[in-house]
This record gives sequence, C-alpha cells and structure tokens, in this order.
Amino acid sequence: MPRYKLTVAYDGTDFHGWQKQQRTDADSSEESATVDERPGMAMPGRCGSADDLSSPPALRTVQGTLEKAVRRVVGHEVNVLGASRTDAGVHARGQVAAFSSNVEIPVDRLARAITSRLPDDVQVTHAEMVHDEFDPISDAIAKGYRYRIAHGCARGIKPLFDRHFVTRLAQRLDPELMNEAARMLLGEHDFASFARISHGRESTVRTIYECKVMATSKRRCHIDVAGNGFLYNMVRIIAGTLVEIGRGRMEPAKIKEILAARDRNAAGPTMPPTGLCLMWVRYAKQENGDTVTPARRA
Repeated sequence: MPRYKLTVAYDGTDFHGWQKQQRTDADSSEESATVDERPGMAMPGRCGSADDLSSPPALRTVQGTLEKAVRRVVGHEVNVLGASRTDAGVHARGQVAAFSSNVEIPVDRLARAITSRLPDDVQVTHAEMVHDEFDPISDAIAKGYRYRIAHGCARGIKPLFDRHFVTRLAQRLDPELMNEAARMLLGEHDFASFARISHGRESTVRTIYECKVMATSKRRCHIDVAGNGFLYNMVRIIAGTLVEIGRGRMEPAKIKEILAARDRNAAGPTMPPTGLCLMWVRYAKQENGDTVTPARRA
C-alpha cells in the first residue's frame, strides 16, 4: 500500500493543537470566558450549532482538518500521523505527516490537491512517496523550533501584522546575555527542569544540537532550538528561562544549576504558545539517498 510523506505548514492561532480531540465541558467554559474578553473574535474549534446537544463536537485540530482533506482526495478513511503534537496556538512551517492509501496518486499533484481542500490557515507544501514503514515520529533524528519575541513593548508599542506569531513583552531584553546562557544548554543533559511536571516520558535526557538567541532589531529577537527530541513544553520553558536572564533576573551561569536541580521549579516560566513555531524535522535519509546528520541544515 503506497505511503506518502507530507510537509505541512499552519497558523496555529485558531487550532486546538495538532492532535485530534473531542470537546469537553471545560473547553466550552473556557471558550465562553474568552469570548467575553474578546467580543466578536472567532474562537478555535467552534463548530456546530448551539442547539446541538446530542454529543460534543470534535475540537478544531490540524490533524483532524488534514485528515478530512486527504480523505476527500483519496476517497477513503485515512490516519494521518504527525511528527510533532504541537500545542494549541503553536505554529509550524515544517511539520511532517504521513498516511497510507490504497490509491496511488502522482506526488507532483498531491500537495496541491490536498491544499485545495484545506482552509486558509493550513497547507501542504510538499509531498513524496516513502517506504511502507515510514514513521514520522520514530524515524525523526532532529527537530528545530523557533521562538519569536517582541520586547520593550511598553507604552502601547505592540506588534500588529504578525501579532499571532510573536510573544510581546513590556520589558527590554539583553539578547547577548540570553545567548551566553543558551550555549550552556548544548549537548546531552537531563532536562527534567525544563519539562512540564506531568510530561509522561520515562527519560528526560535529551541532546540539544543548537540553541542560540538572535537579535533581529532593537525590539525583536528569536530563539532557535534544535535537538534529537523535546519534552512537553520544553522549548517554551527554555524560552522562559532565557527571558528571565534577558531581563536581568538570573545570571547566565544559573543554567548549570537549573540543569543539575532536575526540578521544574528551578527553571523560568512557560512562555505562551504564540511565539513558537516548528521550523523543520530531519530524517536519516532523503529520497536521493544522502544521509542527513543533525548538524546539517537544508
């Protein structure tokens, strides 16, 4: 049965994350509270009529939306598996997904065919045929994320056109201090301090290949983090810790103490999902047969 690999990009603002899930009473309550705070805004996952009480509708997720589009193209039920289960509000430029189909479709038309059936906030940018056992999760050797920050936004200065893709901070940051601290995260470490307490993983040891902070203007910077895998909220907690250092609340050398503590309370806060984007996922072999090492960037 042919198996297809997709590269997917999406604006996560109006999605409840990647993974399919059903609406709960808590979701409905939270959504209602948010509507009161932001009148007139379209809310993530809102579907069906208010009078339909037969069963809770599915939340709007990228996986569910993509599966519906793929099903319309191939004409049968499919299970689309994604490389990263991004949280609600997190974006992607290079998410990787895969599905199998009993219909063989020319890959040069597949990306366009699926995208034509998708809403404007998600698209398939590339499609290729892969071996039958390709697993976008377990076959991945590295992932890269970027966290974007607009800082020094007091006195009403705030992002407008890219407001859904950056996190806004009132205080000014020192990207050089942040970058000094970021370098201490390189290599293999136990990242228990940088994971949500209920992360659900047996091991918290991960390897970071790249961690750097780049100033793109006086009030803009981003944090690039690449590694062989990430724990729940790990990148957002790394970003929150580096922000604390950029604000002058911690010294860069504190990173070593935080790693050694293996205690979530030792690290900085979890930053909002808004500024986070999955940039790319790397695999051991490409279609041309070249081996891709974690350090190589296409």
